[in-house]
Amino acid sequence: MKEHPKIGMIGTGVMGQSMAGHLLSAGYTVHVYNRTKQKAEPLLEKGAVWFDQPGKLAEQSDIVITMVGFPQDVESLYLDSDGILAHAKPGSIVIDMTTSSPQLAQTIFEHAEQKQIYALDAPVSGGDVGAREARLSIMVGGERNVFEAALPIFQKMGRNIVYQGKAGAGQYTKLSNQIAVASTMIAVAEALVFAEKAGLDPFEVLRSIESGAAGSWTMSNLGPRMLKGDFAPGFYVKHFLKDLKIAIEAAEQLGIQLEGLRLAKRLYDQLSAQGESDRGTQVLYQLLKQQG
Repeated sequence: MKEHPKIGMIGTGVMGQSMAGHLLSAGYTVHVYNRTKQKAEPLLEKGAVWFDQPGKLAEQSDIVITMVGFPQDVESLYLDSDGILAHAKPGSIVIDMTTSSPQLAQTIFEHAEQKQIYALDAPVSGGDVGAREARLSIMVGGERNVFEAALPIFQKMGRNIVYQGKAGAGQYTKLSNQIAVASTMIAVAEALVFAEKAGLDPFEVLRSIESGAAGSWTMSNLGPRMLKGDFAPGFYVKHFLKDLKIAIEAAEQLGIQLEGLRLAKRLYDQLSAQGESDRGTQVLYQLLKQQG
């Protein structure tokens, strides 16, 4: 019987915690590193092995997965002199599942190739619920044979797993996702504010419209949270703002203007200025309700 590869997980926040937990439940040896060890404690209690440095984790892992906050975190983790690529074994696979820059994904791929390390960019969609229930959508860029080798790992964390193309393609796909989410979030929040202003029961309105042409993941999953005043982060405002900024930069490089995306960025900038950066993205409803 073939032994499972040892998996290193760097980043055990809202998403990484659940993703690593599924790998542990599937019988994999999971090595973990997080800047704050306390956030990794639930995984350590389930049998994960703690490493106090990313490089040490990489040395002892066959597959390294990163799920962190910002492109600068990704760049440092992979490209610093004491980072992942400086310590990972030849023949190992590194998978960045952070939403990050397509150009950075391509750079990591090139540096990894020089060291005979295989790199994939594999950002996800589905939020905290998708991570908990192992039904994330995973969008993958890199070499197809490496994608196929990593597929059993992805299948423990998600359901809709699609190979998109060469390095960076996963990140471009995720940016397409975020562009769609940006305008959808505005539409859902505005629809519910409108329903309330019209004197309707917004929960009943939601029940009517979520299964029709207006239906979406955002409406079904975040609409109820909006109405209940539950703004706990499934996905942080600060991380969404990061994604919107990357998407705007990528669109400019492609020579296109996306007005819905720019409107969403302005609204989320307002939320950030109000001190809401650590709330969930559905807090947009609160802003629009105040402005209405």
